Amino acid sequence: MFNKNIKLGLVGLIVAFAIYQFTENNIGNGIFLLLFSTIFIFLYFKNEMILLAFLKLRKQDMDGAKKWLDKIANPETALIRKQQGYYNYLNGIMVSQTDLKSAEKYFKKAIELGLSMDQDLALAKLQLAGIAMTRRRKIEANKLLTEAKKLDKHGMLKDQIKMMKDQMKKI
Repeated sequence: MFNKNIKLGLVGLIVAFAIYQFTENNIGNGIFLLLFSTIFIFLYFKNEMILLAFLKLRKQDMDGAKKWLDKIANPETALIRKQQGYYNYLNGIMVSQTDLKSAEKYFKKAIELGLSMDQDLALAKLQLAGIAMTRRRKIEANKLLTEAKKLDKHGMLKDQIKMMKDQMKKI
């Protein structure tokens, strides 16, 4: 909802007021205000619109997730680098069902900007491998599958990677 700079400004004001409360011997108010400021620090690193879009995506509500992502007006200025990566990652997931060209663009941009979790990075590379395979770019698809397999430390994408490798043998 708020720009990242506004969130940092709010944290500064709340911490300053908390210090004032400590100097006035209102220790409880100061502690509460410091704890309250952590909400804005959390929202600086995890954008609320992206979190809500993830929740909608978990419920398989693609339209709802798209609505939340569309509420982010300028992702380049409103989000920090990792949030921009997840913004593109979510857009890539939603567009991958209909438009492979723009999905490929979104996933490449997400990988370039960086994703926090290896699992998300592995899924993005797996999706890119699938797109490369449909476009008959077997070498690129094989490279992306190998990278996805290295990133999938918990084995959650093992079946999908195996299935995609089997399909590549048929090409």
